[in-house]
Amino acid sequence: MSVQILDHQLEDYFNTAVELAKKAGQKIKEAFYKEKNVNTKQSAADLVTETDQAVEKMVQEIISQKYPTHKFIGEETVAVDGSSCTLTDDPTWIVDPIDGTTNFVHSIPEVSFSCGITVNKEVVIGVVYVPILDQMYTAKKGQGSFFNGQKLSVSSVTELKQAALIMEGGSSRDPDILKAKLDNLRNVLTASHGIRAYGSAAINLCKIASGICEGYVEYGIHCWDIAAGLLILQEAGGVVKDTTGEEVDIMRRRITGACSVNIVNQLVPLLTHLDMGRD
Repeated sequence: MSVQILDHQLEDYFNTAVELAKKAGQKIKEAFYKEKNVNTKQSAADLVTETDQAVEKMVQEIISQKYPTHKFIGEETVAVDGSSCTLTDDPTWIVDPIDGTTNFVHSIPEVSFSCGITVNKEVVIGVVYVPILDQMYTAKKGQGSFFNGQKLSVSSVTELKQAALIMEGGSSRDPDILKAKLDNLRNVLTASHGIRAYGSAAINLCKIASGICEGYVEYGIHCWDIAAGLLILQEAGGVVKDTTGEEVDIMRRRITGACSVNIVNQLVPLLTHLDMGRD
């Protein structure tokens, strides 16, 4: 049975998400230029720091106190105790405390806090904050997306050969996955203006929403990486699909986002598709 949420409730959730982003951003800024205690998760390139864990703990505590019936999916909570990523109709906060942990470890400023809120399994609020650069991206479903208060709009480019694309290497070092990703990189690179990598899925989606780049492909991402950015891109006039061109499933760990469906349709045939499992 679907959950009914009133407009004033959504506004309250949105305001809370923005405040959480600012609080998280302050913690990230305080730790950014200091020495970091770095550990690894599933591979030597899958990094986590004390700041990731501290930010998520703070955010989860605030949400559970203010909205005790809401669900929470967070990157570090899942990594530590194997908490379920099952998405229900209940209001659910999907949080990545630091999206771009490798950037954070190396003091590269493209580091973001990402918070997407779903109701009835649909993202209705997205907030991405890049604290080192003081860049706030926000979206409410049906109400547009904004960068530091200014309305966002995607690029008008429709041809892949005129497009700047975003692709990432990811943290997996599995030989078969790496081969497919490198094949995809070569195919997309030769068909476009070029490829960029910002090191954060949330930022990547926001770059397309801002009209800076035209398309993005990634395999191996998680729901907490894309929940917020997905809505920000859609509300800026862009599209988000599965890498096959089908409807996106945020739990499926693969995504293509673009300024238009034309770019998606030109990207999809170039890709060697990977089944990355589900969150």
